[in-house]
Amino acid sequence: MMEITEELIKLAEELIRKGYGEKKLRASLGKDWKLIAEIARARIRAKDKFSRNDLWMDLEGLRYATHEVVAKYRAERLEEFGIKSIADVSCGIGIQIIFYAMKVDRAYGIDIDPLKIEFARRNAKKYGVSNIEFINADSLAPETIDRIDAEVVFSDPARPPEMPERKLEDLLPSPLEVYTAYKKKTDAFIFDLPPQIRREKVPWKGEFEYIDIFGALNRLTFYTEPLAKAERSAVILPAGVRIESNPNLENIVEWATEPGEYLYEIPQSLDYADLINELLHALPVEAKMLMREKRRVLATGNEEVKSPYLKRTYHVVGILPFHPVRINDFLRKEGFGRATLRISVPESEYWRIRKKIEENLKGERRAFVFKIGEKAVIAEEL
Repeated sequence: MMEITEELIKLAEELIRKGYGEKKLRASLGKDWKLIAEIARARIRAKDKFSRNDLWMDLEGLRYATHEVVAKYRAERLEEFGIKSIADVSCGIGIQIIFYAMKVDRAYGIDIDPLKIEFARRNAKKYGVSNIEFINADSLAPETIDRIDAEVVFSDPARPPEMPERKLEDLLPSPLEVYTAYKKKTDAFIFDLPPQIRREKVPWKGEFEYIDIFGALNRLTFYTEPLAKAERSAVILPAGVRIESNPNLENIVEWATEPGEYLYEIPQSLDYADLINELLHALPVEAKMLMREKRRVLATGNEEVKSPYLKRTYHVVGILPFHPVRINDFLRKEGFGRATLRISVPESEYWRIRKKIEENLKGERRAFVFKIGEKAVIAEEL
């Protein structure tokens, strides 16, 4: 690993971008060509995840690494509590602990994989962070726990392959085991959990914070009681806006019988956190619910509004029976050249419908096509 240089990785990136295969990579990169090529591929894929393009990681490390925007937000939130020390007991390539370390005096990064720890050390240097003690060890071993003196324990466990239901005991390391191992050290824990996990499966009191990033649900962070601000919250990044649960608010959630002039697309984080009522109180216009599906949640109203709490706002231009040919006729007459389908149907059915709807469209306007019951709602994004 120590023989792998920046020059070799840059060479690998150049060869990969030019489309060269294994034979050329092996001949050009030497005995560690596989790892060098993997680091190069990870850097190419990571271009939108980090502000730097020279970080050390393999593809697995990239997959599990915290997005830099999220890592920065969580570190700033922790700073509000005046925390001076933190341990990341499954640090991977180190992105989250590096940003936490920027806000505390002392930090620990623990991982059982020696390659991940080496990557994390190198990444800390890239960010100019020097107050992290990196430990290559089993984070649950008594001798490792004895080395840790931290006010807060953070863990972002690895997820197993997709399962019918997400459970704490299936994560690696399990938050249940981490809590048991470190509870004599502290009662302040932060766990990065699958957003799909049922809240009643988490046995501690605290806060469930759902994070949207660039329009998609990205993270669920659970804070035990000493670090909790509310029971549930949602954060929309990079805007940085946040909504907390408030049981004292009047319930104003009502359902519309038909779409109004505008559609308001609600971020998944707000839906997963059950904060629709809090959102409707925060909006400067009157809105009613129109659709609540797994992949999209819509409210509707008769006033134009752009809000950082909303994913998108659309202007409704037509409502007609959901029939691909009739939708196509409408789009062509209105001068739409493109159509984006916002419908929940099997993938094979989706492409058949999309082909009919987009046939022979010409022009610059883009339509968004929603299916509300048996009706097609055609809208343009504001």
